[in-house]
Amino acid sequence: AATSSDEEDDSDSSTKPIRSEKKKNPASLFQTGGDPPKEKKSKKKVPPKGAESEEETPETLQKNSNKKGKAKKSKKKEERPPSPVIEVDNLEEFVLQPAPQGVTVKCRVTRDKRGMDRGLYPTYYLHLDNDKKVFLLAGRKRKKSKTSNYLISIDPTDLSRGGENFIGKLRSNLMGTRFTVFDNGANPDRANADWSNVRQELSAVVYETNVLGFKGPRKMTVIIPGMNADCERVPIRPRNDNDGLLMRWQNRNMDNVIELHNKAPVWNDETQSYVLNFHGRVTHASVKNFQIVHSSDPDYIVMQFGRVADDAFTMDYNYPLCAVQAFAIALSSFDGKLACE
Repeated sequence: AATSSDEEDDSDSSTKPIRSEKKKNPASLFQTGGDPPKEKKSKKKVPPKGAESEEETPETLQKNSNKKGKAKKSKKKEERPPSPVIEVDNLEEFVLQPAPQGVTVKCRVTRDKRGMDRGLYPTYYLHLDNDKKVFLLAGRKRKKSKTSNYLISIDPTDLSRGGENFIGKLRSNLMGTRFTVFDNGANPDRANADWSNVRQELSAVVYETNVLGFKGPRKMTVIIPGMNADCERVPIRPRNDNDGLLMRWQNRNMDNVIELHNKAPVWNDETQSYVLNFHGRVTHASVKNFQIVHSSDPDYIVMQFGRVADDAFTMDYNYPLCAVQAFAIALSSFDGKLACE
């Protein structure tokens, strides 16, 4: 994997945060429900990537290859700053709460393939990427399921559907190109009188099918519920399959729904590869590396994910995503996608 020239990198890291700081508060991009944006309590403006943007060594990476890339060694002395101090008092509450505005929550995903069936059903663990390495979530594909179906738990040792640590799940269609993320609420068939116990849809991911069959970067669309004036997620509790995030998006019924996309990598003639700037957070080339942005502000990275070792990945997310949403979106990228690449 190749990196772009130092001149490009330096201009990139010094100018981008300054430009985006002058833009309106990124939070307004995600507001759909409740009062109009001007009524919202004003939050102090900060560069959208937090402390990360100015101090880290920018690095660009190949996007269409699974070969290992070479990390830039010449700037090793500039170590990346640690993740901001994030207190996790109540794990269940924390993983469903949107990231604080102006703070990039930096995490690490590890894949465990050891054991009899983990070659086919690896377990994925999410930790905060800081000194304490605080455990957040674990995810594993369910066996005997016709489609890809991942259970997400707040206990690394209990990945059962009926356990009290079950916090959400990721379900795909038969092709493995469309995914829906649910919390741990009840199926609509078991709804109570006011539907308050019914599961919420937290996100949906659509991978564009590649009908021409040539290799290239994946194209992803991420659909999430909008945020209200108090910066809380608008609950989306579909009563049937025709009312979910995917159907709303397909029918362009975008009330209380936000559409995001992966940032398109740029072709680099010199390296003959697609490259993206991950600001030192990704060191290996992989087709799984991606950044999610809103089309109105492509400089504000809502989430980024990329490989740093054979079975280790960094996953950083910003407001309005929560840990469960970001982890589930990352899990969707691990599925083999014959239709897409």
